[in-house]
Amino acid sequence: MIQFVDVTKTYTNGTTALNHVNLTFEQGEFVAVIGLSGAGKSTLIRCINRIHDITSGTIIVDKVDVAGLRGQHIRQFRRRIGMIFQSFNLVTRTTVINNVLVSFVPGLPIWRKVTGIFRREHKIKALEALDKVGILDKAFVRVDQLSGGQQQRVALARTLAQNPDIILADEPIASLDPVTARVVMDDFKRINKEMNISVIMNIHHVEIALEYADRIIGIRKGEVVFDGITSQVTQEILQDIYGGKWEAEKAAIEEQPAYVR
Repeated sequence: MIQFVDVTKTYTNGTTALNHVNLTFEQGEFVAVIGLSGAGKSTLIRCINRIHDITSGTIIVDKVDVAGLRGQHIRQFRRRIGMIFQSFNLVTRTTVINNVLVSFVPGLPIWRKVTGIFRREHKIKALEALDKVGILDKAFVRVDQLSGGQQQRVALARTLAQNPDIILADEPIASLDPVTARVVMDDFKRINKEMNISVIMNIHHVEIALEYADRIIGIRKGEVVFDGITSQVTQEILQDIYGGKWEAEKAAIEEQPAYVR
């Protein structure tokens, strides 16, 4: 489904975020990407849907060379890939359903984009997506009246409404409390299994990554230093992924306030 072939990403300031990365993701996998801040986790995910362009190498998604896409073809390609951010990226002054309906805007004629008038089928799909993440009852509530966990579930529903093959999640639970984080992770896991949607998640919470993901990719200084099933991950492997700083990293996470963890 997704293949990285000798991929390197170097930013204009000279920082090499990815260094000769070779990876293959199969359809339906739940993959967690872990490593220190600045290791290249977010860059890895954001290169898949061309938020970031790679410097060299090739990324293939379903036999399509992503780097070769231009204009409308990029937009069509991105329709197949849902993106979930830590910051939710919602319009807080409008209703939940309106935020989900945004996922249909790229395919609308100009007059519908201008007037904000959606077809009945779009509204039904939006409501179905909200039902899948358990917040159908919040459809006509303003987003700014929801909790952080509920807002992240709105973001997930918006992604589901576009019927993606892949969901990329960039630190989706970083701003949630531990209990709410697991509720959101339960949604990701259920969607992954029931809908066979690939989930590739950059996550700082290693214990949650090990609990929910089927496969772990460890990145250190832009290089993949571990790629294997969750049950293979040991304390020694974590030390290697975190450059010998695993115990300090673990302690720092545990010391953070609950709303950060």
